[in-house]
Amino acid sequence: MSAGRDPSAGTRELATVLRDLAWTIGRLVPETTGLDPLPITELVVLKHIQAAPGITVTELARQLRMQQSNTSTAVRGLVERGLVARESSPADRRVTMLVPTEKSAAASELVDTVWSGTIRTAMTGLAPEQVAALESAAGALQALDQVLRTERPPSQPHR
Repeated sequence: MSAGRDPSAGTRELATVLRDLAWTIGRLVPETTGLDPLPITELVVLKHIQAAPGITVTELARQLRMQQSNTSTAVRGLVERGLVARESSPADRRVTMLVPTEKSAAASELVDTVWSGTIRTAMTGLAPEQVAALESAAGALQALDQVLRTERPPSQPHR
C-alpha cells in the first residue's frame, strides 16, 4: 500500500457523516411537524411496510434481518399509533398482512415535505460548489441505499 491516506478512512468518514446527518434531521423533523418521534426500529419497519404493503411480519423480519420478536413489537407499536393496520389475506384468511393507514400516508408526506424543506433551508448556508456536490451525489446515494437493501446470502461478502 502506498503512503498516504487509507482508502477505507474515506468510507468510514462517509458512513459517519451519513449516520450523523440522518440523526440530526430525524431529530429536527418531529419538532417541526408536531408528530411524536418514532423509535428508529418503528421508523424502519414503517418505511418498509409503506414500500411493501401487504407484507407479513415473518417476511418483514426476514427482509430487515431483524428478530421476529423485535419486528412484532415494532409492528404492535405502529398499530397502536394508528400508522399500520393488520388485514387478513384474501387468498388465505390465516395469513395477516400489514398495510400502512391513511394516517401513515399523511404523516409520511408531511415528514418528506419537512425533511426536504429542512435540507433546502440548510443548504442556503453552503457554498454553491457544496450544493452542487450534494445534488450530484443523490443518484450515487440512492444506488448505495439499493445495494444495502438488496438481500445477499450470509456467505456472500458485501462488496
